Amino acid sequence: MAKARKNGLYTGISEELSALMRTGWADTERHDLTPDPQAPYAARRRAALSARFPGERLVIPSGNLKARSNDDTYPFRPYSGYVHMTGDQARDGALVLEPRADGGHDAYCYQLPRDARDNDEFWSGYTAELWMGRRHSLAEAETVLGLPCRDVRTAAADLAAAAGTVPTRIVRGVDPALEAAVTTDEDRDDELEEVLSELRLIKDEWEIGEMRRAVDSTVRGFTDAVGELSRAVETSERWIDGTFYRRARLEGNSVGYGSICAAGDHATIMHWTTNDGPVRPGELLLFDAGVETTTLYTADVTRTLPISGTFSDVQRRVYDAVYEAQEAGMATVKPGAAYRDFHEAAQRHLAARLVEWGFIEGPAERAYELGLQRRFTMAGTGHMLGLDVHDCAHARNEEYVDGVLEPGMVLTVEPGLYFQPDDLTVPEEWRGIGVRIEDDLLVTEDGHENLSAALPRSSAEVEAWMARVAG
Repeated sequence: MAKARKNGLYTGISEELSALMRTGWADTERHDLTPDPQAPYAARRRAALSARFPGERLVIPSGNLKARSNDDTYPFRPYSGYVHMTGDQARDGALVLEPRADGGHDAYCYQLPRDARDNDEFWSGYTAELWMGRRHSLAEAETVLGLPCRDVRTAAADLAAAAGTVPTRIVRGVDPALEAAVTTDEDRDDELEEVLSELRLIKDEWEIGEMRRAVDSTVRGFTDAVGELSRAVETSERWIDGTFYRRARLEGNSVGYGSICAAGDHATIMHWTTNDGPVRPGELLLFDAGVETTTLYTADVTRTLPISGTFSDVQRRVYDAVYEAQEAGMATVKPGAAYRDFHEAAQRHLAARLVEWGFIEGPAERAYELGLQRRFTMAGTGHMLGLDVHDCAHARNEEYVDGVLEPGMVLTVEPGLYFQPDDLTVPEEWRGIGVRIEDDLLVTEDGHENLSAALPRSSAEVEAWMARVAG
C-alpha cells in the first residue's frame, strides 16, 4: 500500500466536513447487471482446475497496485491465472477453491467492496472510490461473475484461521499479505502455477473469439501506422508508437506489450521499445505490436517495412529468406505435430541461406545442429499466445515446448534475421538490417488458420500494400 502523502496541503478533517461528506448521497446499487458472457467458460475452467487438486484449498490472488512514484501507481493488470479462472479484473481480490468431501470444490471470490458512506474512507482513503472510481458491490460482483463474493478485507484472517485444516496451495509472488497468511510448500505452489498455465494452452470458443478481436484490431493498427508513416519520417519512431497505441486504446484495453517500432539499426535489437530514433527513407522499419482486448487477450504481430515503400536488393534478399522460413515453419503447424517442428523447419531454412551466403560454415545441417545460425537469428521462432504475450510460460516442458499441437492452441511463428551494425563477419551493406515476420496461428482440426492473414507478408505484397495505404 502506498504511503500517505507527506506534504499534503490539508492537515486534517474537521467534524463538520466529515458530517457534510457523509450525507446527501443517492443509492447507486445496480440491479440491471447480467452475468458476464465469459462466466460459464470460467466455471468450466475452474472445474478442470478442481479436478487436478482434490482435497486441497487453492488460493489464486489477483494482485495489488504497485507504486510508480510516491502515491502514484502503475496501471493495474491482474494476474493472468486469476483472470482466466474468473473473468474478473479487480485488484486486491482472490479466488479460493475450498475442497468438499466429495473431492470437488466450492469456489468463491474475495473482492474489495464498495466504500460505505458512513465514514471518511470513501473520499479520503487509499482505495477511495471518489479518487479511484466506482467498484462493484459484492452483490453486483456475484451477478457478473456467477460466484459467491466475500469482503477481501477479511481474507488474510480467514485463511490464517483455516490454516492446517486441509492442504493449501497459493500462487506466490502476487499478493504478499495473502501469501503470509497461509502455510504452504513452495514446490507444491509451483505446481499450481504450472497447472494454471497448462489450462490456458488450449483456448475455448470464447477465448478464440477474443483472439480474433485482438488480431483484427491489430491489423487496423498496422494499417493506421503505415498510413501515417510519412509523419514518422518527419518526427521519429514515437509517431508510429503513438499511432498504434491510439488504436489499441480505442478498440481495446491497451497494447499487449511494449510496441517495438524499430527503424534502421534499431531493427537488430530484439526488444527495442524506447522508440525514439529517426525514421529514414531507404532503411527498414521492424514493427512488432499487438492490441490487448478489454478482456486482456493480446495479439502479437510483426511486419518489416521498407520506409521508402520499396526494398533494396539486399533488403529484399534478407526479407525473402525470412518469408520463406516462415512459410516452412507455418506449413508444419497442425494437430499432432511436435510443437518444435515449426521452429526447426524455419531455423533449418535460415541456416541453409546463411551457409549459401557464406556467413557461416556448412554444410547446412551441420550448421543447424551446432546452432551456428543463432548468431543471426537470435531467438526461438515463436511462442504460445493468449492472456499473456508469452502465454502459458509456467507450463511444464513436456506439456509445452516438448509437447504436441492440439486444436485450440494459438501460437506465433516469427523467424528473423538480424545483422548487427558492428558485425564484421558480413559485408557492410548487410550490416544494420533486421527483418522479422510474425503471424498468429490458430491450430484447427485439420491444420491451422492464420488469424493475421489480412496483413500482407511477401515482399511484393508489402510494397503494394504500402503504396495503396500510404499513397
